[in-house]
Amino acid sequence: MVDLEFSCTGAEADRYAATPSIRMRLRIEETTGTPVHAVALRCQIRIEPIRRRYTDEEAEGLADLFGARSRWGETLKPLQLAFVTQMVPGFTGVTETDLSLPCSYDFDVAAHKYLYAVREGGVPLLLLFNGTIFTGRPGTLSVTPVAWQKETSYELPVVVWREAMDQHFPGAAWLRLRQDTFDRLYRYRTREALPGWDDAIERLLKEQLE
Repeated sequence: MVDLEFSCTGAEADRYAATPSIRMRLRIEETTGTPVHAVALRCQIRIEPIRRRYTDEEAEGLADLFGARSRWGETLKPLQLAFVTQMVPGFTGVTETDLSLPCSYDFDVAAHKYLYAVREGGVPLLLLFNGTIFTGRPGTLSVTPVAWQKETSYELPVVVWREAMDQHFPGAAWLRLRQDTFDRLYRYRTREALPGWDDAIERLLKEQLE
């Protein structure tokens, strides 16, 4: 019976994508010698925070997610990052393909808060696979599910995520506000004749600290 093994061999920021994205290079090996016509592949990508150490600066940034370090034994749970799909062309033996991992500054999503807080090293990912494998002799077609236990781990360099974001939002970040909050901020900026949103927020922060 056809059997696939997966490994992630690298990742890079996709400079040609319309939105911030990372291209993850996936190696697929068919271990029984059966020619594969195609694979309709689905991949669930999780962050496994417990698999790495954190600096004090990172721990401060992660407090919103996991609380104080003293609680991390209970709170450091996996975070859902993305579901991606990929149609893999036919091959025999070994092939490679790219998975497109979308990136975001949506701070309402726990995984994106985590990526923003981590400053160096790698992000421990777990890739879980399922999908459909198409095989068969000429004139026939066999359909086999990807075994449910297929998975692989990968350390995504933090710099790759930051590079993907900086290509589209250099030196900037996004903050979503309620409509009424935005309206109040807009009126304040207009009343004070401030040239930009940064100026308005900096003025408010200064007033608060004073």
